[in-house]
Order: sequence, then C-alpha cells, then structure tokens
Amino acid sequence: MRAADQLTAFVQAALAAGRGREEIAAALTAAGWSAPEIAAALDAWHAAPGLPPVPRPRPYVSAGEAFFYALLFASLAMTAWHLVSLFHALIDMWLPDNGREDWRYYGASSSIRWAVAALVVFGPLFLWLHARAARAQAADPGRGRSVVRRWVGYLALFLAACSLLGDLIAVVYAFLSGDLTLRFLLKALVVAAVAGVVLALFRRDAEGDAHAR
Repeated sequence: MRAADQLTAFVQAALAAGRGREEIAAALTAAGWSAPEIAAALDAWHAAPGLPPVPRPRPYVSAGEAFFYALLFASLAMTAWHLVSLFHALIDMWLPDNGREDWRYYGASSSIRWAVAALVVFGPLFLWLHARAARAQAADPGRGRSVVRRWVGYLALFLAACSLLGDLIAVVYAFLSGDLTLRFLLKALVVAAVAGVVLALFRRDAEGDAHAR
C-alpha cells in the first residue's frame, strides 16, 4: 500500500472511531507527516453525525477524456494557428512589401487557400468539441474535477499568455528599431486578438473550476 493510501486509511479509521480532527492531526504530526499532507488527508473526508466518514469528491483521470481533450486542444491549436496565418496573408496582400509583388499574388494566395482549408476542418471541430464539453459540464458538474481537463485548460492559458508576451516584445523591439510599420502592427494585433480570445475562453473555464472546488 502506498504511503498516501495508508494515510487516507488511517484518517478514515480514526474518524470512524470518533476521534477529533485535532487529535488525529496531532498524532500524524508526531509521526512525521507534514501539515499539507495532514490537511489534504483530513479534507478528503466529511464527518456526518450518525454516519461513517463520507468521502469527498476527488480529481480523476479518464482515458476517454484524455482522448477527447487532446483532440480539443489539437483542434484549438490548428484553428488559432491558421486563423493568424489567414489574416497575416490577407495583410500581405493588402499591404505588400516593396519589391515582393510576385509573392503578394502567389505566396499569399496559396497561404490563404491552405489556411481556409484548415479552418474549414478544424474550426467546426473545435466549436463542436468545446460546446459538447460545456454541455457535459453543465449536466454533470463533477466533470470539472477531471485532471486532464484542467491540464488542457491551463496549458491553453499558458500558451496564449506566452503568445501575448512574445507579441508585445516584438512590437516594442520594432518600435525601438524604427521598424514599426502599419503592416507589422496589424499582424501583431491579429496575434494579440487570437491569443486574447483563447485567454478569455479558457480563463472562464478555470474560474468555474475554482468556484466548483
């Protein structure tokens, strides 16, 4: 039996025997357990009068949800990437570099076709998966304890925040270098807008998880 399982079993048995939480905590402290370990073990059980210790809901991992949220994250990444690529190509067509007229028509148009093709596939897939996850969460709030769901959500937040910071660094560098053109600024705004939407979307989910806990 793992040490954590032994700790959980001991706390359950002590609570079932009618021992107080302070007494249990003192005994565990004397045995060498840390305060966070003791607090987590005690918080895992709810003492109800006339009933044995009632287990509290705990985070869980599901292989099915791992597949679902991995697909959701991949569709989100592809949608965001190609959305940025699409608008960057449109900006290149509207505001081409001097001396790069050929690329304006051939390179940009090819990028636009590829980005649109990817968005046609991954955009609806992401929207459907996200809506399905929201409906499942509304029907069963316990799904908010999914470890995979939380990891995917916070990974999306982390990457979006890094994109915003990198975008800001690029704008400041271009400004200091005297290269801050309208074309560059529009592309930076596209990156910031897409990253901001991802932040807003998954920040709401993260706040909902925090309130649920």
